[in-house]
Amino acid sequence: MDSWTEIKIEIDADNIDLASDIAQMTVPYGIYIEDYRTLEEEAMEIAHIDLIDEDLLAKDRTKGYVHIYLEPEMNPAEAVAFLTERYTAAGIRFEVETLVCKREDWQNNWKQFFKPMPVGNKLLIRPTWEDEYDAGDRHVLHLEPGLAFGTGSHDTTRLCLETLETYIHGGESVLDLGCGSGILALSALLFGASTAEGVDIDDIAVKTAIENGETNGFTEPQYKIHCGDMTEKVTGKFDVVVANIVADVIILFCQNARQFMKDDAVFIVSGIIDTREDDVLKAFEDNGFKVEKRIESKGWLCFVLK
Repeated sequence: MDSWTEIKIEIDADNIDLASDIAQMTVPYGIYIEDYRTLEEEAMEIAHIDLIDEDLLAKDRTKGYVHIYLEPEMNPAEAVAFLTERYTAAGIRFEVETLVCKREDWQNNWKQFFKPMPVGNKLLIRPTWEDEYDAGDRHVLHLEPGLAFGTGSHDTTRLCLETLETYIHGGESVLDLGCGSGILALSALLFGASTAEGVDIDDIAVKTAIENGETNGFTEPQYKIHCGDMTEKVTGKFDVVVANIVADVIILFCQNARQFMKDDAVFIVSGIIDTREDDVLKAFEDNGFKVEKRIESKGWLCFVLK
């Protein structure tokens, strides 16, 4: 198997966000960030434990690292030249190192930070590589996120799941717009929905969502995932429609979501940063939606619409 190239960039921790944004421009998929500034808080929030490896605790909190992974056919020299130019222009101090790596190395790097995680009152999200967990009376969602976004640890996903569980009472039909790894649609089925469909334009996300369904025992016709535009792929009307994406996409979805909603359906939207609240509120009003509930967590907003 051909080797990949890892570009490892050391920067000052205060520049991590900007450095990450620039690095993201060099590859069409995810990058891996080492940021130890809020290690204890994030470990508690994501893994719900305060036991942290001593080597991690000893990390220099003033520095951060951005890791970029290039396929064998990509030219590392071009990527390094681009990064050097952009970081210099942005006034970011940096040191670049290039390393040879295998694809499975970078795909598995982030797994060390993802542990079984209770969400809301009814769900436990369990990564498939973790065998030790106590679910109690919670429903267990066995998840292999793969390269698709959506693991439940981000505030927007958590907000959406906590809200979704209060609107599933048993027997509902659910539609997830921009379904990613399928986490919302699958959770709805675990909560008691009778059917769930998801749609996403990313074929990697769709493949991951289908595989996650099979892992949890959900397949067609109870659980369907479509690849493509929702207006072309989805038919019928649903009791609950949910979208956990970003404000701009939600504004677009508002134009078409009503055609998939029963008369008494709810539309749950999340992934909205608080600075975009006025924009989405205008889109809700322009498209005939009324806000039934507004939930906020750490600068992120979730709305329940009728």
